[in-house]
Formats: sequence, C-alpha cells, structure tokens
Amino acid sequence: MRLKSIFSITLLMLICGTMCALFAKAPTTPKILFTSTRDGNREIYMMNPDGSEQVNLTQHHAEDLQAVWSPTGEEILFVSDRDGVRDLYLMKPDGANVRRVFKKFVYRYYPTWAPDGKQIAYMHKAHDLRASIIYVATLGKQKEESFVNALYPAWAPDRTEIACSVGGPGQDGRLALINIRTGEREHLLPVKERGGQSFPSWSAAGDKLAFSWNNNPLPPLAAGEHVPDAWLDKLTIYIINRDGTGLRQIVDEAGPRAMAPTLSPNGEEVLYTQEINENLQIFKVDVDSGVRTQLTRIKRNFGADWFDPAYTLPVSPQPALLTTTWGELKMENRDGRK
Repeated sequence: MRLKSIFSITLLMLICGTMCALFAKAPTTPKILFTSTRDGNREIYMMNPDGSEQVNLTQHHAEDLQAVWSPTGEEILFVSDRDGVRDLYLMKPDGANVRRVFKKFVYRYYPTWAPDGKQIAYMHKAHDLRASIIYVATLGKQKEESFVNALYPAWAPDRTEIACSVGGPGQDGRLALINIRTGEREHLLPVKERGGQSFPSWSAAGDKLAFSWNNNPLPPLAAGEHVPDAWLDKLTIYIINRDGTGLRQIVDEAGPRAMAPTLSPNGEEVLYTQEINENLQIFKVDVDSGVRTQLTRIKRNFGADWFDPAYTLPVSPQPALLTTTWGELKMENRDGRK
C-alpha cells in the first residue's frame, strides 16, 4: 500500500511537471500582454485578441508593467520596481521564473527585443531623471551601450534599424529610424510635420508602422510651461508605410487622447490605449474598416504587446541580416574602420 502511494505521488508530480512545462512554453495561439490596475496595483495580464481569457501573470505588491514578448514567445521582458527601482526583468509566459536582466540597478524602462532575441533596446533614465537615452544590450552580458538620445525604441523586424521618437512634445517629437550600423537618421515625415510623434510599432513584415501623433501645430510655450491638455487630448493613432507613403489617421481625434499603438503582426489591426469613463482602456481598431472594439473594461488598463505564433520571426543566424552588436560597431568607429 505504501509503495502504491509513493508511485501515485510520483506519477502526479511527473504529470504536474509536464503540464507546467508545457504551459510555460510559447503560446500556440495569438496572445496579448497588457498592464492592469484591477488588483490594486499595476500587474501584467495576458488575453486573447478578442479580449477573452484575461489572466494575471504577476501577483506582486510591486508595480509590474510594459511587458513585451520575445520574438519566439518563450520569454516576456517587463519593467518592475520590486527591488526598489524600476528596472528590467524576464519571466516565462506563465509568469514563472522571474529574474533580473542586469545585476546593477538603473532606471531602465520601455524595452524592445531585437528580432534575433539576443539583444534588447530600452530607455535609460539619466541621473537627473530628466533626459532619456536609448541603450542597447546583449542578453547574458552585463555591458550596455548608449545608442541615441530619444524615446520609445521599437526594433525593426529586419534588425537593421530602431524606430524611435527624437525629442518630445514642445521640442521636436519626430518619428525617426536610426540605422544600427551607421547611426544615420531617417525621418518618415517632413520637418514641418512635428509634434508628439511617439510610440512607434512595426508590423511583422516591417513594411509599416503605427504611431501616436497630433497633426495640429503645437502652441508656443514659455520656458518651463507644460503642453496644454487640450493639445495632448488630440493625440491619436496613425499608420504609415516604411517608405514614408500611405500616411493615414485610423482613430478619430474626438475624445481623449489615443496613444501607445501596437500593430498586429499581420498589420491589419492596431491596439491602442484611450480613456473612457475616467479609466484607461485597451481598444482594437481594424486598419481598413475602422471598426473599433473595446477589449478591457475593469479599472485601468494600458499598454499592449501582441504575439502570434504564425508570425514568429526566425532567430537563427542569417548572413543577410545584421549580426554585429552596437558595442562592436562603436569600437570599429573608434578604430576608424568601416
């Protein structure tokens, strides 16, 4: 009898371990990560693209937010202050195996993955907590390198450039594409079209981007004066082709500001955050039809990242793609080599 009990317990442990391991693997269906305050503080949740099956992945008294899928869906990179300062952490798709990315704490936030899953880019808060610099780092190594003074990095699927917002409302706030190898900067919109271009997001094919923008002129501001809420409330969602053509507004300006867009991997839908009934909620809009769907309704929900296994990017080395790190390129530049 005792032997039978031991066998039963062992069998249950093996079954549980197998089930947990399977659940910890990459999702086999499309999933969306987002942040919600429904449990009293910011926690990371996962849901289906239609808003169903909303599951809490983090149960921690700290603030957990800005979660992004790895290219294969096997890891989630997110921001948390659970050790005293906001920094970057990794976890499995079921919320297990949470660990810090860096040993030394620095205010790091708004991360994005390189398509090969080996590098990340993120915003790095300066010591005075005013300026933000985009850094690039290789996972598994502690060395990180500054890349550009800008906001909201989004790594292009072909690995050759990072989309970002250079400056901000009241300064420049222009959507820019920065070449990883050369550092050259390209703007998709002419210089006169400035103000509040932020939160770029790529389609999986890299042929288009969604971003937040107010296409109305920013009123003159005195030194230290904040951007008026009336102007910020006209921030909305646009989509543009990678070659700068096909600019389209896909969310009406009427109502509170729409921000933080995320293109679906197939480029046909856009997730975004907008206030409704005094709470931020996540919406989905069809790029062609303009049909809008509200995905969340409980308290405050914001920020979203979309994973679809049908559009999983290859992560094995490919000669046609960039393979050197930003740190190596900086060393080449210092040595005068091309």
